[in-house]
Amino acid sequence: MAVFIGGLVLTGWMYQTLPQGFVPEEDQGYFFAVIEAPAGVSLSYTDRAAQQAMGEIMATEGVEHALAIPGFSFDGQNSNKGLFFIKLKPWEDRPGADKSVFGIIGQLNQRFARNVDQARAFAVNAPPVDGLSNFSGSEIYIQDREARGIDALIDNTQRVIAAANQRPEIGRAFTSFTISSPMLEANIDRNRAKAQNVDINEVLSTLQTYLGSNFVNQFVFNGRLYRVFAQADADFRSTPDAISQLYVRSREGALVQLSNLLTLTEINYPPILTNYNVFPAVKVNVAPAPGYSSGQVIQAMEEVAAQELQPGFGYEWTATAAEEKESAGAAPIVFGLGFVMVFLVLAAQYESYIDPTIIMITVPLAILGALGGIWFRAEFIQTSGIWPILNNNIYAQVGLVMLIGMASKNAILIVEFANQSRSLGMSITEAAIFAAEQRFRPILMTALSTLVGFLPLLIAVGAGAVSRWSLGTAVFGGMLLSTVLSLLFVPNLYIVIKSFEEYFLKGGKPPKTKTPKQPPAEPLAEEKQDATSLEDRSVPSFKTAPQNE
Repeated sequence: MAVFIGGLVLTGWMYQTLPQGFVPEEDQGYFFAVIEAPAGVSLSYTDRAAQQAMGEIMATEGVEHALAIPGFSFDGQNSNKGLFFIKLKPWEDRPGADKSVFGIIGQLNQRFARNVDQARAFAVNAPPVDGLSNFSGSEIYIQDREARGIDALIDNTQRVIAAANQRPEIGRAFTSFTISSPMLEANIDRNRAKAQNVDINEVLSTLQTYLGSNFVNQFVFNGRLYRVFAQADADFRSTPDAISQLYVRSREGALVQLSNLLTLTEINYPPILTNYNVFPAVKVNVAPAPGYSSGQVIQAMEEVAAQELQPGFGYEWTATAAEEKESAGAAPIVFGLGFVMVFLVLAAQYESYIDPTIIMITVPLAILGALGGIWFRAEFIQTSGIWPILNNNIYAQVGLVMLIGMASKNAILIVEFANQSRSLGMSITEAAIFAAEQRFRPILMTALSTLVGFLPLLIAVGAGAVSRWSLGTAVFGGMLLSTVLSLLFVPNLYIVIKSFEEYFLKGGKPPKTKTPKQPPAEPLAEEKQDATSLEDRSVPSFKTAPQNE
């Protein structure tokens, strides 16, 4: 009993200390690469840097083809940004951890750091759940909640990123937000415009049409629909001096040169501003270091934010990290409801709460095996640091719920057989020992067949391999340990709890062993052999129900 109680304590400690996760990263056969050139450069400069990065991508073994889109990013369009969509070869053509998406990303980032000098480039994995985020890892927004200004927001974000990159749990913390870009600020002298009787809307419309573009109409030609936009030719809008060549009409019809109404000032400002839940915000992407889980990353980032953010600034998780935070306390509730449901079903079948208690009290031992299996695989098998670390993620938690029924099955066989033995005259101790002996072979047969059935999940390769490892390791470890320990603990628990029931709940002593009746004088040949065996055991013959075989 002391060992059993120690196992329960170890189960609780293991659940609290094992790294938590949500949905593990997978080798989905593709990934992304991001390129960011210096702020203010032209699209042609970014395109040259993208071609340099493309050469490194196609030279990486395992890459089938790639597509580069300069001027585009998931956070908006900008001339200094670019995005690559990279497709890998089929899984069977790139065996081994080095040829997985995780190994290729690590190799490619090293090549980018050595050979791409015109821009900053790095590769990231695709998100584990499409639509929840742009990249793998966790995403957090640093928010300006008291309108302190964009400069203060940028300063706080940079300090959080710098501190996060010093934490051992975090492999990379970065932002794709362009902090500053050279711009021209055009200030309209409204007093001068009023003095020359020029409508402000005419000034803005002229700037929009000539320097930007303005939709005019659409027409059909040769069966095709064309759209017409008005815009100055590229040679007449490529420099700030082009504004001096633009004119606007006053209300009297006179032409007024725009340079007389505008003052141009060179400034540095973010080209794209983002808000999250109303507040101005900057998104930070955080990837875990090898050997750490997303739950540890979330905890580390919250500690960093609490230390570095000034008053008036806050943070909020988004995408998969927000889902993980929201569902953090759901796993124990789901497991508890499943435990209670199975207990109530068994109580209805046995018409008692004692037998279901004996059966269900051994389920935590299966949880210990599941968590221990995940810990053992993470610490002693997957030690290369290329694959994501196995943790207590959503797939492992599904395995824990499955183990409620799978682990209780062994205890049901022993308890049911012991109850039938007692009804035929055995004492509590004799019935427990006899049931454990008789059910030893069926329990091992069903357990071994179950373990063999889950073995392919332990050695899975290809798409979804990490998820199958999580589920298979949890179920395999839990079933293995529960099978071994149930054969040892269930008979002892049966003796202790049933004796307690006889002495205290029923107010008497356990019944003594009854002397079986003697067999007939001339039994049949088959019955004679059974009788001889039963005389040795001093118990009558009985046959168990088919579902207990």
